[in-house]
Amino acid sequence: MTTQKIVTPSAESLASSARAATKKGLPPVHLWNPPHCGDLDMKIARDGTWFYMGTPIGRPELVRLFSTILRKDGDDYVLVTPVEKVGITVDDAPFVAVDFNREGDTLVFETNVGDFVESGPDHPIRVVRDPSTGEPSPYVLVRANLEALIDRKSFYRLVEIGEHETHDGTQWFGLRSAGEFFPIIPSAELP
Repeated sequence: MTTQKIVTPSAESLASSARAATKKGLPPVHLWNPPHCGDLDMKIARDGTWFYMGTPIGRPELVRLFSTILRKDGDDYVLVTPVEKVGITVDDAPFVAVDFNREGDTLVFETNVGDFVESGPDHPIRVVRDPSTGEPSPYVLVRANLEALIDRKSFYRLVEIGEHETHDGTQWFGLRSAGEFFPIIPSAELP
């Protein structure tokens, strides 16, 4: 006979646990290993909109709260508290970088949930190109395997400040931040 409490996941129970855990900054989700309680009908769309049971979550403070207990386990995204872990669906990246500023030689990105990320060795920028169209999808690492898709207007601004540099023996067009060069596209492929 087990004494483990059976938990039925809900957005309300997760929010309550998250509120308790976020009193002093981001909670230590990497340290928590509760039992998996199933999947929740929650989705993060490519544009960064969070949905619960098919309806957009309209309260930014609730989205922010959920974002603090988000973790990526392998290929799966989960919301995790000390007592429960539930799977959610993420269409692309869980966050969207909606703006950036240059502070000295560092690019500082702001996400749709209010995180600020200084790109550099610990928060690299990467670009994935669609194999059939060549269209770029740029990302910046926010925290522990969680990336932000860089929105189109910000990416256009980044391209304006890009530079050419030799990377792995080939000339690349890319971005420099905090002393690191992040390749975007081989220079030879530019029009």
